[in-house]
Amino acid sequence: MSTDGFEGRCTCGHVRFRMTSRPLFVHCCHCRWCQRETGTAFALNAMIEHDRVELIAGEPEVVDTPSNSGKGQRVSRCPRCKIAVWSSYAGGGEIIRFVRVGTLETPDALPPDIHIFTQSKQPWVTLGDGKPVMEEYYRSAEQWPAESIERRKLHLERHKR
Repeated sequence: MSTDGFEGRCTCGHVRFRMTSRPLFVHCCHCRWCQRETGTAFALNAMIEHDRVELIAGEPEVVDTPSNSGKGQRVSRCPRCKIAVWSSYAGGGEIIRFVRVGTLETPDALPPDIHIFTQSKQPWVTLGDGKPVMEEYYRSAEQWPAESIERRKLHLERHKR
């Protein structure tokens, strides 16, 4: 698939971005934190290296927010309409972005690779897409494709602190 389908934006269009490749992995998170933050049943996030997300227009504002882990997350939002376009978690630092799939022009291009924290999923949500279902989190070495594991490893080596 071409990367044309990986352009995204906030609701008002002030912040526009492009993912320059397919993501490493796509999470469908059913935790209560994601439910609260999104105001819906789950969050769909495409994990991708920060340098594979190019800003086309605008500059998001970064808002530090709490997270279930207690380590917090940094949510990048449009300064005008306040829509979250991506976030970064303390565990991965700013190196990996969790792009909100719903902000993409063609969100159907990136269905979930895994369902996580399903112990708190809404009972009316039916998971029958054949993707792995985890009650909590998981080990990436057990779920990610080998290509994504290698990409992340190379990216982390290039960006050691």
